Amino acid sequence: MARLCVNMLVLLKRIFDFLLALISLIFIIPLLLAIAIWIKLDSPGPVFFRQTRVGQFGREFRIYKFRTMVPDAEALGKQITAANDDRITRSGKFLRKYKLDELPQLFNVVKGDMSLVGPRPEVPKYVALYTAEQRRVLQVRPGITDMASIEFRNESELLANVPHPEEVYIQEIMPQKLDLNMQYIAQAGLRFDLQIVFQTLWRVLLC
Repeated sequence: MARLCVNMLVLLKRIFDFLLALISLIFIIPLLLAIAIWIKLDSPGPVFFRQTRVGQFGREFRIYKFRTMVPDAEALGKQITAANDDRITRSGKFLRKYKLDELPQLFNVVKGDMSLVGPRPEVPKYVALYTAEQRRVLQVRPGITDMASIEFRNESELLANVPHPEEVYIQEIMPQKLDLNMQYIAQAGLRFDLQIVFQTLWRVLLC
């Protein structure tokens, strides 16, 4: 019976994610087109940025974002991005500030790679550093936003003020994020997901 209830909750969450993501995409099509045109006019390169991330049960998938950096930025520097990174384009600074670069991940939600709310998916390089306990976050579908996204909404600014941003991220920020992710897993539910969605939108509006 308990397993049946869990399966029902997972199904309800998936239906909620799919419908809300699909409806959102329909309503924001004009905004997506405007952002795409701005990116093309602002700098050469593709509109979208695709990157391999680790999803539920350790399966890798390609995450979608609007491109906010110069082409081949990963080949020019670290995967961690600080606010003062000179690889960030002019349009990219605005998109990052208001989290608009994350909007294409609604397609990931429709596809089933991601959820609206869940632990943010990391790149394989950093997941390889997880402890056995921390890998528990891979039991659930990753999300566009989570408790850690709210707590560390100014992460790029924090990393801009340290001499070794990647070390600080791995040794200090990432463990705190994973702790918050495990707290989320312990109390996850549709009501809690809605609270996180509204908190995220409120924080973005306050930027």
